[in-house]
Amino acid sequence: MTKAELVEEVSRVSDLTKKHSEVIVDTVFQSIIDALHRGEKIELRGFGSFRLRKRESRKGRNPKTGDKVDVPPKSVPYFKPGKELKDLINQDPHGPVDDGSPLSPESPA
Repeated sequence: MTKAELVEEVSRVSDLTKKHSEVIVDTVFQSIIDALHRGEKIELRGFGSFRLRKRESRKGRNPKTGDKVDVPPKSVPYFKPGKELKDLINQDPHGPVDDGSPLSPESPA
């Protein structure tokens, strides 16, 4: 899904104009970016969390020349999906399946 498709979906579901929906989507993205820039962790219950991971400096190689280069330390954004999101993605679209496990929704209690 592209950002434009996300804006379209927000507009459709919320009965807002595309322009208002775009402002909402942009604000959410910018808020996440700003919080990460400040070193904060973003936790969206039921969805997942965003945080920064530090990468140490290292020796790299220029693929064109083969020369060794110093790669400076940096921070990279990392997303960890929440349990609910993982469960929804792995859910059978045709309904629950009884696998015999005591935790299966179809198993007798």
